[in-house]
Amino acid sequence: MTASGQHPRHQLDDHLTHPVRFSLTAALAATEELEFAAARDHLQVSDSVLSRQASALEVAGIVRIKKGYVGKRPRTWFSLTPAGRRTWEAHLAALREIAGG
Repeated sequence: MTASGQHPRHQLDDHLTHPVRFSLTAALAATEELEFAAARDHLQVSDSVLSRQASALEVAGIVRIKKGYVGKRPRTWFSLTPAGRRTWEAHLAALREIAGG
C-alpha cells in the first residue's frame, strides 16, 4: 500500500501498460536519443507498429519525435521529454512496490 492507502497499481501510467510503449520508453530512458531504425530493430517490431506506438507516447507528452535528414535521407529520432522521464520513474517505482521491492 502507498502512503495514501491505495494499492500501487493506481500509480501505474496507462500509457506505459502497452508492451511496445513500455519497451520503447525503457530503451529511451537508457539513452539521450534513439534513431527510428535502431529502436525498431531493438524492439523487434515493424515500422508501422513503432510509428503508431511512438506517436501515442508523443501525444501523451512522454516522447519527443524529431525528424531530419542525414545527407539526403530522412531520419527520425526519439527521446524522452522531461515529463516522460518523470513518468517512467514513477511507473517503475509503482512496479517495484507491487513486486514487493
